[in-house]
Amino acid sequence: LCEQLLAAEQNTYHNTLLALRGFCSLHAQDHHGALQDFQRVIEHDSPHPTSCIKALCGRGLIRISGGSNYLTALDYITACQLKLDETIFTIKSYVPWNQRGLLLKVLQEEGQMMLQKKRYPESSSFQKKQTGLCTFLTLNVFCFLGFFFPSRDAPGVFQLASLLVELDSSDEASRILCADALYQMGRGEEAHKVLSLALSRNPQRAPVLARLALLQLKRGFVYDGNQLLKRLIRIGDSSCLLPILDIFQDEDRKLLQGHCRWRALAILKGKQEGAAIKEAIAHLSFAILAAGGDAQDCLLTRARCYGRLGQMKTAIFDFNAVLKEDPKNVQALSGRGFVHLALRQQKEAVQDLISALKVEAGAVIPAILSLKPEAQGLVTGWLLQHGRAALTKLVVTKDLPGEETLGDLLTMAKALTKICRAPQHHIFYIDVLMANGRHQEALKHLQEAFGHCPAEDFARARLAVLQLQSRNVAGAAAPLSVLARRDEKDLAFLLNLVDTKKQQHLAQAAAQEGKVLMRGHHHEQALGYHSLAVLASRDSPRYLRHRAACLMHLKKYEKALKDMEKVIQGHGCNSPKTRAGDHCCQGFLLLALAREEAAVQHYMEALQLDEPLALGTISNCPGRESLTKTFHKIAQNYFEKQRYEEAWKITDYGLKIDKSSELQKLKARLKREASSCSIH
Repeated sequence: LCEQLLAAEQNTYHNTLLALRGFCSLHAQDHHGALQDFQRVIEHDSPHPTSCIKALCGRGLIRISGGSNYLTALDYITACQLKLDETIFTIKSYVPWNQRGLLLKVLQEEGQMMLQKKRYPESSSFQKKQTGLCTFLTLNVFCFLGFFFPSRDAPGVFQLASLLVELDSSDEASRILCADALYQMGRGEEAHKVLSLALSRNPQRAPVLARLALLQLKRGFVYDGNQLLKRLIRIGDSSCLLPILDIFQDEDRKLLQGHCRWRALAILKGKQEGAAIKEAIAHLSFAILAAGGDAQDCLLTRARCYGRLGQMKTAIFDFNAVLKEDPKNVQALSGRGFVHLALRQQKEAVQDLISALKVEAGAVIPAILSLKPEAQGLVTGWLLQHGRAALTKLVVTKDLPGEETLGDLLTMAKALTKICRAPQHHIFYIDVLMANGRHQEALKHLQEAFGHCPAEDFARARLAVLQLQSRNVAGAAAPLSVLARRDEKDLAFLLNLVDTKKQQHLAQAAAQEGKVLMRGHHHEQALGYHSLAVLASRDSPRYLRHRAACLMHLKKYEKALKDMEKVIQGHGCNSPKTRAGDHCCQGFLLLALAREEAAVQHYMEALQLDEPLALGTISNCPGRESLTKTFHKIAQNYFEKQRYEEAWKITDYGLKIDKSSELQKLKARLKREASSCSIH
């Protein structure tokens, strides 16, 4: 029918007929033909408004099927700008029910994105030559809708939202879109009325509550705004703020951020119960969202709140968010360190606290002092343990692990002395100063902390090391020998701070004093000096022998045996006489520890190296007769196991020590039992 009328000679209602034929083609699924008719209406030199509205609505439907939702929204906004009532009539009359729901949803979503500035026009859509109504749209409506000035999108979206409300007055999303558009147009009172009506229909609707809370704060009604925020918190849906924040103006976002932050701090100043802390967290979350995530003070406060509630991993997440933007934020570093402390994660806690101390120790120390005594003790203990290990590695290998420097250790040590004036903290600080070559400062601090004549052994040892710098070897040996008896590891650490030549002089002086004390039978004191000599000489065999002899007098045979093992392992260019003496000493220690088989082997080695010396030593201790019995016992054991060669050898060496009848009988038995063997 439309085609017949269009083909008639009397060309009346041309645009109306084209629009009608376009809808006929659209319902017949001929989108290409429909689009051609709609375009002819829109591009006509003398546009007919009612026909243009129909054409725009029809073209919008075609664009939905092509996935161009944004362009669909533009068509319907343009139609509303021309005549809203006619647009409503066209949709109700020409758009099928099964397509109307999708159309409304698309228009809602696109309108929301326009307000959030997430939609921008494609430049290609404006490059074609425009005529008729299209020229009018380009120069007027498009500009009015903000395609060259994005801040002007709101009026067009308001027209679109009004259309949606008229089509379905019960749809809440359309009313919210209408309120958002009114807000951006500066018509806050009207937006408030729209939202109030929506809230009366659904009192628990979080998006409506969030918008009303902002409008109330903007109007200066703080109490009402607080009540609305509390209702929003009870609902527990803070995610509704995310899309709203793109609609809020910057000044209003700052207003919401400042208010929520102030409210959270006010809550935290009062009750510290779980419910109050959770409410404060909710307000802080609103403030963080309003700031777009960039609110360090709110993130830090919220992290501490999570820590109070025992939600440690969530607290770490907030601290990490701050540190991602500001890696040297002291509060975040120390706060995360305290969370790791609560989780007993020593390595991570120490790393964070050291990093914080390096940035600003003056802010970290009060934070540590605010902890409970037990937590303070754990922090200082971990820091001291880490610092001591790092410093020991430095003085031994002249290198520090990781990125730490001697200056970092100095900062840590100084902080420890301020946190807790325990002796071990002052000792550590003095050690770091000495390792840094600042001996005068170390001496001054030592005297301030322990006095000019310290009673503490560890402090006296440090004073001795400082005295060594002025070549006072004799005065240094006594306190260092006391430390040698108490803690050899600490003494070894201190000796690494002394140069090699001074260590040699110290070893000689200590060995000499040890000999004097041995002659006076003061073996305990002598042991300290001999240990000092061993450590200062880097395990010299001569001083190891002296200490082993002292340990033998004290009946500490295991320790003496370890010293003699080191001596024997170092045998190289020593004379046979010296080596024979060492084996005799080792043999005696093994006998004392009831390790007879090993003792016999060492005595045999000594007899082989220097028989006269070995026999003389055996005569003095343990005695020829006693040792011969041991040789006979071991040889008899080998004989019973039919290990005739070993038994013969032990018997032969035993007879060199003493012509024992038992050994002679065993030798005769060996000859008979092993007559078929070749024994040498």
